[in-house]
Amino acid sequence: MKVVDIYSQYFNGSCTYNNIDRHAAIVALEVVSDEGNIQYLVRVNFFPHNDEEDYLVTWDALAEETIYSAKGRRSKKKEQAFMEMVKPVADKLAEQLNGTIDWDNPLREARYE
Repeated sequence: MKVVDIYSQYFNGSCTYNNIDRHAAIVALEVVSDEGNIQYLVRVNFFPHNDEEDYLVTWDALAEETIYSAKGRRSKKKEQAFMEMVKPVADKLAEQLNGTIDWDNPLREARYE
């Protein structure tokens, strides 16, 4: 099984999960390929973040949704279309965790594979 982050970016955000206030989120579009099958997922993970010196990435406030699953290989054309789905799907996932993502305040530049 091969997992690749097509896109990932850190944003300011707000979420309280397991009685811990979280002030940031990682948003990612990932592709998983395994034995001729391909799967694309959007992930959101909220984590504590007080400033550049004081943050801890935790993995308990995590939600993901598969947006495509089929037999086949990676497609750059499909990946462009999936990128357009990241924000609305991530917002829905954040809502499931009772959180919000501040899209206007990224903590870091986006990383693309």
